[in-house]
Amino acid sequence: MENIILVLNIILAVILVVVILLQKSEGGALGIGSSQESFISSRSAGNFLTKATAIIATLFIISSISLTMMSKEEFSSSSVLEKTDEKEDATEPKIPKSD
Repeated sequence: MENIILVLNIILAVILVVVILLQKSEGGALGIGSSQESFISSRSAGNFLTKATAIIATLFIISSISLTMMSKEEFSSSSVLEKTDEKEDATEPKIPKSD
């Protein structure tokens, strides 16, 4: 099951990159080079790609979270500090502290 979701996650990531690259660049991220006329006309043209990007991104996030939840079961709930305490309790003699 985990492998199927992992493959789905990779496919969604590739599709998401392609859909984002297909979208028309807004241009002028700092407000330079874009006019109001091009803003209005490009808004309706990119409507489908915008919705598709939102849907694919949502599916990608859901699959990523489900992979994280599945992999959580494989890890132990004990702490690293607890493991080191167990190793210190061994029957080996301890070196005395020097003053």
